[in-house]
Amino acid sequence: MAFEYLTNVPLEKARQDYLDALQAAGLKASSETLPTLEATDRVTARAVYARISSPHYNACAMDGIALQASQTFGATETTPVRLPTGAYQWVNTGDPLPEGCDAVVMVEDVVQEEGAVLLYAAAVPWQNVRQIGEDISAGDMILPSFSVLTPAAIGALLEAGVLSVEVITRPMVGIIPTGNEIVPPTENPRAGDIIESNSAIFSGMLRAWGCEVRVYRPVGDSAELIEAALRQALAECDAVVLNAGSSAGQKDYSVEAIRRVGEVVLHGVAIKPGKPVILAYAKSGDDERVQPILGLPGYPVSGILVLEQLFRPVIEQLTCRLAAKPQFIQAQITRRLTSSLKYYEFVRTRLGNVNGKIVAVPLNRGAGVVTSFVKADGVIHIPQNTEGYEAGELVNVQLVRDLEEINRTLVITGSHDPLLDELTDILKRQWPESSVASSHVGSMGGILAVKRGEAHLGGIHLLDEASGSYNIPYLRKYFPQGGVVLVECVQRTQGLMVPKGNPLGIKEFKDIVGKRYVNRQKGSGTRILCDYLARQEGLDTSLIPGYEREEYTHTAVAAAIAAGTADAGLGILSAARIYDLDFVPICEEQYDLLIAENALELELVQRLLEVLRGEEFARRLTQMGGYTLHHPGEVRPWN
Repeated sequence: MAFEYLTNVPLEKARQDYLDALQAAGLKASSETLPTLEATDRVTARAVYARISSPHYNACAMDGIALQASQTFGATETTPVRLPTGAYQWVNTGDPLPEGCDAVVMVEDVVQEEGAVLLYAAAVPWQNVRQIGEDISAGDMILPSFSVLTPAAIGALLEAGVLSVEVITRPMVGIIPTGNEIVPPTENPRAGDIIESNSAIFSGMLRAWGCEVRVYRPVGDSAELIEAALRQALAECDAVVLNAGSSAGQKDYSVEAIRRVGEVVLHGVAIKPGKPVILAYAKSGDDERVQPILGLPGYPVSGILVLEQLFRPVIEQLTCRLAAKPQFIQAQITRRLTSSLKYYEFVRTRLGNVNGKIVAVPLNRGAGVVTSFVKADGVIHIPQNTEGYEAGELVNVQLVRDLEEINRTLVITGSHDPLLDELTDILKRQWPESSVASSHVGSMGGILAVKRGEAHLGGIHLLDEASGSYNIPYLRKYFPQGGVVLVECVQRTQGLMVPKGNPLGIKEFKDIVGKRYVNRQKGSGTRILCDYLARQEGLDTSLIPGYEREEYTHTAVAAAIAAGTADAGLGILSAARIYDLDFVPICEEQYDLLIAENALELELVQRLLEVLRGEEFARRLTQMGGYTLHHPGEVRPWN
C-alpha cells in the first residue's frame, strides 16, 4: 500500500487499517496440544467434547441405605415401614448403586432396630442417586472454541475423560531495545545514560495479555544492526516490538530497518503521546507466517498507550482472548486542559469522589513521565479536533482502577511536603483498603480546590506579610462564610538547599544574588515566602539567574541542585536530606491541613487525623528532620 512518512491517520482508522492489512496478509493464531492438567488459563483452539459421561455409573449421592423404593410405599410418621436385614444395603456417598436398587435413604432418616430398620417416610425412585450422565453425557460439548480454561473447566474436562486439550499457542513476542545511550538498570547512571526500563513495562503488559516474551540485548543506532536484530527476532518469535527510533531524528533508523525485512502499513498516527508509531509486518518461513512488527517511540508513556490502543487488538487476534471492554465515567476536571486539534490525546488523571461528584485532577502530560501511569486512576480522552476543556467541565475518563476504590479515595490537593507521603503509607499499612490521591498544586491551589469542592483537604503554609502569621488570614479572606476546618500539622524549617559542602559559601538569603537559583511555582507557599524574603532584603530578582525557573515540589528543587543545574533553592530540610545536600536555615513556618467541613467526619479523614496524632508519624518525622510537632491533629480556631 502507499506509504507517506509520518502520516497523521486518525486513531480508529489506523487501528482498523492495520488489522485489515494483517488479516489480508494471512495473520492467524496457532495451536498446540497440552495435558489438561497443564492447561489452566489457556484458550481452547476448538470445541471440546466429553469422551465419557459424568458420572459414568449410577452413584449414591448420600450416606445411608440403598433399596427398592417400592418397599417403602405407605410409610408415614404413624405407620412406619419395617425392613429386615437383606432388604437393603448400607452405602456411602459415591458408591455405585447396588444391583436391584433404585433409591437411597439418607442415614439421618433411618431408625435402626435389632435385625431391621424403620422408615417413617416413603422413598421415591432415584432419590439421592446421581444417574449416569447427570452432569455430562459422553458426546456433549463441554466448551466451545476460544473459551478460557478456568480451574472449574479443567475439572469438568477431567471428569469427562478429556486428558489432553488443543489450545491456542501463546504467541512469543520479541522486544528489541535500541539506542547507543541505553544502559541496564543501575543506581548510578551517568549523565546521558538512559535506563532500559521500557522492556520491563512492555513485557509485563504482554504477559498479562497472554503472550510469552523474549527481550533481546539493546541494539545501537544503526540501520544494519537493527535489521540484523529484527531478522533474528523474526526467526524466533511470532511478533516483534522495536523500542525507540521510530521518530524523525538523526538516529531514528527503525522504519528503514523494518522496510528491509517487511512491509510498513503506517508510520504516524494522530495520537498524543505516541504519534511516531510504526505499524508493520513481515512474512517468514515456508508457510509465509505473518508476524506483526510494532515500532515504538522511546518514551515509556508513548509506548504504553500505543501498545494499549494499537497493538493489543493484534494480540487479541493471536491469542483469541478478548480484552474486557474499557469502562468510562464522566468526571469534573479541576483545571483547564488545552489540546491540539491535530491529535486524539490521552491525559492521565487522579480521580476521587468529593461530596458526591467524581473529580479529575490531571497529572503531568510528559511522554517520559512513567510515574503518571503509576499514580493514575484513569485516562482522560480528548478527541481529535477538540481544543480541550475548561475547569469545571465534564470529561470522559477511561478507568484504570475500580470505581469502588476511587469512591473510597481521599483527595488531597495543595502544598507539597514529603510528610504527606508518610501519612499515606501509614494509613495504607493500618487500613489496606484506604487510598489517597495527592496532587501538588501549591498552597493557593489547595485553598481554591477545597473552595470549589474539588478536594477533601489540602496542605497549606501561607505567610501573611501584614501580620507575619500563617494561614488564618487567608482563610478569613477566602472563606468569609466558613465551611472549612484548619487542623494543625507541623512546624517546619524553611531554608536554602545548597550542594554538599556549600561550595559558594551561602550563609543567608541575600547571598543568592548572582547564583543559579531554582524556584517554586507561583501560588505555592514557598514561592510566596521567597518573594517576601526578596522584598525584605531589597533584592533585584532580575539579578538572580533562574529566579523564574519553577518546580512543583521540594524534592524537584533538591534534585535540580543535586544534579548541578542550580546553586540554591528554598525548601525544607527533609528534601535536602533525601539528596544529601547542605541546608542553610532561614525561618520557621506553620504547615497545616485545610479540611472541607463536610469532609471532616468522613471515615478516611478521621483515620488520617488518627495517624497524624500517632507515634509512628512522629517517629518518621524525627527521622526525616526539620519538623516540630506541638499539637498535630488539633483543630485551630480561625473564625
